[in-house]
Amino acid sequence: MKIISLILLHVFFIAHFSITAAPVIGSNAPDFNLADQHDKTHSLSDYKGKWLVVYFYPKDDTPGCTVEAGEFRDNIKQLEQRNAVVLGISLDDVESHKDFSETMELNFSLLADVEKTTAKNYGVLTNLGIIAYSSRETFIIDPEGRIAHHFDDVDPKTHVKEVLGKLDDLSKIYE
Repeated sequence: MKIISLILLHVFFIAHFSITAAPVIGSNAPDFNLADQHDKTHSLSDYKGKWLVVYFYPKDDTPGCTVEAGEFRDNIKQLEQRNAVVLGISLDDVESHKDFSETMELNFSLLADVEKTTAKNYGVLTNLGIIAYSSRETFIIDPEGRIAHHFDDVDPKTHVKEVLGKLDDLSKIYE
């Protein structure tokens, strides 16, 4: 009976709490086709020739997500100087992104992954049964569309400084 209980617990855990593995450094970044807060569609190929910072976050208008979005907003010029574009992605819908973007006066796009496909393809989808959300993780994608770096442990207050430093390091390697 104990073994059957353990097996059932394991199956439940895998079905309800698992996430797909993130793409590995050097592999092609998973493509996406998502609408932003202005209902404009974005795809990975739109950013060929630029560094792309794709940050996943759990939910619009929550404390950590507000801090992180504000940090990207306040440092957008430094990112642009490094030929980098920022995209935020969560499972929230376009309307939620529009409200959040307006409230925060964001100067970059937030993409709505309501079908959860992109979060799953990047290995950041956390599914807790009836509750699903994106883990707070960031990917830097090189100008050729490959995963150059993955931050899987993000502090919203200091993360943008880490991203800027990593972009500086990566640009030396890719020159």
